[in-house]
Amino acid sequence: MLTDRRFGAIAGLPAQPRAPHRASGAIAMTAEEIRQVVLDILADIVPDEDISNLKDDVPFREQLELDSMDFLDIVMELRKRYRIQIPEKDYPALGSMKSTVEYLEPLMRNINNK
Repeated sequence: MLTDRRFGAIAGLPAQPRAPHRASGAIAMTAEEIRQVVLDILADIVPDEDISNLKDDVPFREQLELDSMDFLDIVMELRKRYRIQIPEKDYPALGSMKSTVEYLEPLMRNINNK
């Protein structure tokens, strides 16, 4: 069977590029993908809020009606969906979209491809 080493496609079939991965089978998430993860979680937690115009540098609590339980729900969703443990001392790093993405980038570097 012939394969294209760059794409892993069988000869004669359309080639599909592989996602960047590590030896563990994990993919590296980009900052934009992490931002989308956070938006997806926010949409689930505060479904009545308009999250389409969130400003990256403005704290979530100034843009959305988030209470402390909603914030904990964000932390728990990251743990449930991506197995990311965020210690309580690091919660202030999740204050805005920009700081959240910056905090999550090294933690989501090797997320398993489901």
